Amino acid sequence: MIKKTFKITGMHCASCVKTIENALLKTAGVRSASVNFATESALIEFDENTVSERGIAKMVKDIGYTLEIGEGEEREKKSDENVAATETVSIKILGMDSPHCAMVVEGALKKAAGVRNIDVDFANKRAKVVFDAKKTSKKEIFKVISDAGYKPIEEEGVAEEMMDKEKSEREKQVKTLKRKLIVGAILSIFIFLGSFSRWFPFVPDFLANHWVLFALATPVQFWVGRQFYAGIKILFKYRSADMNTLVSVGTLSAYLYSAGVTVVPGFFAQGGIVPQVYFDTSAIIIVLILLGKYFEALMKGRAGEAIKKLAGLQPKTAKVLRDGKEVEIPIDEVAVGDLIVVRPGEKIPVDGEIIEGESEIDESMVTGESMPARKKAGDSVIGSTVNKFGALTFRAVKVGKNTVLSQIIKMVEEAQGSKAPIQRLADVVASYFVPAVFAIAFLTFVVWYIFGPVPAFTFALINFVAVLIIACPCALGLATPMAIMVSSGSAAGRGILIKDAASLEIANKINAVVLDKTGTLTQGKPELTDVAAFGGGEKPDVLRFAASLEQRSEHPLARAILEEAEKEKIELYKLEDFKAISGKGLRGFLEIGGEKSEAYLGNRALMEDIGLDISPYAEEIKKLESEGKTVMIIAANGKIKGALAVADVIKKEANDAVEELKKEGIEVWMLTGDNKIGRAHV
Repeated sequence: MIKKTFKITGMHCASCVKTIENALLKTAGVRSASVNFATESALIEFDENTVSERGIAKMVKDIGYTLEIGEGEEREKKSDENVAATETVSIKILGMDSPHCAMVVEGALKKAAGVRNIDVDFANKRAKVVFDAKKTSKKEIFKVISDAGYKPIEEEGVAEEMMDKEKSEREKQVKTLKRKLIVGAILSIFIFLGSFSRWFPFVPDFLANHWVLFALATPVQFWVGRQFYAGIKILFKYRSADMNTLVSVGTLSAYLYSAGVTVVPGFFAQGGIVPQVYFDTSAIIIVLILLGKYFEALMKGRAGEAIKKLAGLQPKTAKVLRDGKEVEIPIDEVAVGDLIVVRPGEKIPVDGEIIEGESEIDESMVTGESMPARKKAGDSVIGSTVNKFGALTFRAVKVGKNTVLSQIIKMVEEAQGSKAPIQRLADVVASYFVPAVFAIAFLTFVVWYIFGPVPAFTFALINFVAVLIIACPCALGLATPMAIMVSSGSAAGRGILIKDAASLEIANKINAVVLDKTGTLTQGKPELTDVAAFGGGEKPDVLRFAASLEQRSEHPLARAILEEAEKEKIELYKLEDFKAISGKGLRGFLEIGGEKSEAYLGNRALMEDIGLDISPYAEEIKKLESEGKTVMIIAANGKIKGALAVADVIKKEANDAVEELKKEGIEVWMLTGDNKIGRAHV
């Protein structure tokens, strides 16, 4: 008996899993079979003397699925007639921003020859396509997606390379949109002035000529508005519709009718009709909706940069223990269970659990907390955070797309790829709206042709076109995206990031606001707030002792003390034999008046370890701690000299912001990891 994992394609649901498992278990020689729908794989235990891999593949093919022979990335591609040679391609699809877009792409791909399975994820603008390499190719699949009006990019290489490729494509798109927008806007202004010359006496007469307007409108219609014609292709080729279909049908109707009036005016001038041209309608609608597309592309570019910065936080390599030796390998080769070594100052490559060593880790990238977190054996660590002090060995628990950072990136991508419910409604309406408009327009033509005055055909045609023109949903296509772009852009300029469009849509219903503490209400970095001198000492002396001991430390608390000492222009003592005491504080020898004095700076536990009684000063220390401050006690020559308190102080503008929210009748809450003693009330 041998047990092997095979790739299976063509599954669509959990029912497929049961069908395949039942068929496999009925096959002679197969002892067990476990099919996984999520990974599209099957773990099969079989007797190779009774049934071959090719025989299993044939059986799977007979029930409508495809089993690939081989294992791992070196899986063989069999050319046997019973086993299909399939390939899988992962594609990033620019412009696929809604469930309706995903439906259009999926519908187009389903009709393509050789496509076996499709998995479309509109939130991340991705599609995974399994296809028969004998019947089609990647190039053909890309062409199908392009024909549907979207921009495909093959996902290959590391995340940052993909983002660079996507950024390059988006920059090209923005440049093209900008160029078309400028040309379209200039031409549309002249078209508008010429169309309403009676309102503008300064407009020369030739600009009102229908042939001149025709010449100005043609490049707007077919060059500036070219991207909208994908909607017509979708309508006729895939029998679906989106906003592009509505725009192209409406503007093209106005343009073609106006072109007809220009070329054969006599046909439309029957029965006393004075034919009008609507070149201004088609041109201005195209330019306005293109303006919305331009703003949307700009916003997505900024969103992409934010995601790229997140991806850039991840280290490129990791030091892994292999056969007792440290080996530096690329981050994407790290496997779950690998033992990884991280030294002071290095980034933690992946999520894991510490098995050896102690340190303090800067997790502000994830938590926003300015103070490093104390870590020891058994504690978990997060990839891309920074190891500050001690050396660590940890076991990799989550790698690749499963790490916290990767999940954050995925969440941001999904949020930025979202649409407001009203926009999704517009996309759904669009799929029904176009056929309805055509039906109404055709009905209008029939009614006017049968019951209209002479010349009935001319009246019927004019009203048929009028329905198509009026139905063009420029407001539907432009108003909501423009509102979202302007509001989210304005918010971003004020440092407010909106999770998704749906959140923005319901923002008017907010009755309570929950604020993060660190970096939102506070400065985001510790500052020295209090210096207390005990036993008749002086505050400057206490600060001098503390700053002298901290002068070699890189801890955030040390920086706060040293910054205050520098501000007060305090001269530091010479420090020797400096030692950090894990989780408690530090010790050193200070040269004072030509003599060396042993000094300590740390918490209550450190004072107890060196045998000093803090009870006479406990009340004052407790008072500082009750205010949410971190208290450090200074001792020298066997005596407690004083205490220093450090805290992340409130921003000056925070009080004003909270008061303004309260005036609006909004409840304000603070979310903090502080203990109950240090909890602040907003």
